Amino acid sequence: MKPVEASLEKGKGPSGKNRYVFTLSFPLFGYVIKRIFIFIPTLFIISLLTFILIAAAPGDPAETMLNRSSGEGQASDKLATERSYRELRHKLGLDLPIFYFAFTNAAQSDTLIRIPTKNHRETLDRFIYEYGNWQQIETYYHRLKNLELTVIATKKDSTNADALIELRNTVAKMFIHHEDVVLTGLFSDLQQQIAAAPGLTEIKQHADATEAAYNAVKTEATPWKKYIPKIQWSGTHNQYHRWLFGEAKWFGEETDPTKGKGFIRGDYGISFFTKRPVKSVIWDGLWITMLISILVIIIEYIISIPLGISLAVRKGTAYDSGMTVALFITYSLPVFWIGTMAIFFLCSPDYIEIFPPFGLGDATWEDGFFYKLGDLAYHLALPLIIASYASFAYLSRQMRGSMLTVLGADYIRTARAKGLPDNKVIWKHAFRNSLLPIITIFASFFPALIGGSIILEFLFTIPGLGQITYAAVIQKDYPMILTNTMFAAILTLVGYLVSDILYAVVDPRISYSKK
Repeated sequence: MKPVEASLEKGKGPSGKNRYVFTLSFPLFGYVIKRIFIFIPTLFIISLLTFILIAAAPGDPAETMLNRSSGEGQASDKLATERSYRELRHKLGLDLPIFYFAFTNAAQSDTLIRIPTKNHRETLDRFIYEYGNWQQIETYYHRLKNLELTVIATKKDSTNADALIELRNTVAKMFIHHEDVVLTGLFSDLQQQIAAAPGLTEIKQHADATEAAYNAVKTEATPWKKYIPKIQWSGTHNQYHRWLFGEAKWFGEETDPTKGKGFIRGDYGISFFTKRPVKSVIWDGLWITMLISILVIIIEYIISIPLGISLAVRKGTAYDSGMTVALFITYSLPVFWIGTMAIFFLCSPDYIEIFPPFGLGDATWEDGFFYKLGDLAYHLALPLIIASYASFAYLSRQMRGSMLTVLGADYIRTARAKGLPDNKVIWKHAFRNSLLPIITIFASFFPALIGGSIILEFLFTIPGLGQITYAAVIQKDYPMILTNTMFAAILTLVGYLVSDILYAVVDPRISYSKK
């Protein structure tokens, strides 16, 4: 039996009237399943690249969340801040390796990531490249940390206050320098500053131990290790696995519920800026952005498709030329400029105050469904017009070109030779076959359902996902950026899949039963 492809079949309903039934064939179903299996490695690559780029981005997430300052403070404040910082890094999983494995060399250490401060890790990484002996380098770093805490813990008085300030500054410089000339000079300054004030015996002991550890780094150097390749295997105990799957057992209860369930199970992490779950932040703006995006798509297609057909039917007329010029003029005007001018002239009491300039209104659903709906429509009218106008030219021109190609086909000339009316030729025979380019473009609208229009929402102060994404980029809120990027990728792939299905619906010649 010949398999039936996806189609709109005409038949008789219960009342005897004509009806159209959508049939999803087994070949198309198999094609959809294959495409979904292809999506899995595609999304894996996208997520991995995005995750690595965000992990390598400048800035320290834990420091951002704590608003940590490196200014002066008491020893107790310093210790409390360091403890909170380490605990937060551990909670966020920032002390784990980034991926399941890494291609490095024999000089590198898998414990370097556990060093809390990012600029300290960068300095130690330069030490590793130059000297190659991580054990001695790690010992030097811990000696330097003990020296720092000893300097901070030393009580100030009139005899040592100036010396302690200079010592703190000198030690701070030693954390960010790896050059031998600079460090040798800093150790010399350290000894002079200690000698300038009485009662700093404990600091001198730590300073001598730190200098001895640094000399051991130089004398026991093994730089040849950096030329020996090595694969560091981290297993599932890494940041990417934790973000994607969470730290839970596949069978049984979670080992640590505070570490999240992972992206696949709907846990998108904590926003660095708002300190709220990313899921709740996205949900606050999701319905607004999806409402605007869906309305914009409907407006664009309802206007552009009939307009493109009318231009194709009247090719070469004054109407065709005039509308083409008008459409390209609107297409060439930037959205942000038109939006700004619209707010200035149509929302200002100094000119024509027809629309509100920003927001979605103050009405709530408790005020009444229709009242809230009317207030929402009043506030969204101008943003929808601004978001839609630019696509009229592009979509209508695509529809015009596709329709002209179909109207020149042999079967259209045959239909006209049979004496069929123009409306029947256009809408019954030419319309469906001319929709293929429009369906292709339709796939690109799916990411807008989650991303929205950043420019539009920023101009009109609409609290949708576009504005949330813009704020996340400015504030370096990486969990928000990562989640929005992943959803945009998923919707893009879904858009292409829907387009392929619609191809089979509008064009019976497309078959998925063969390769």
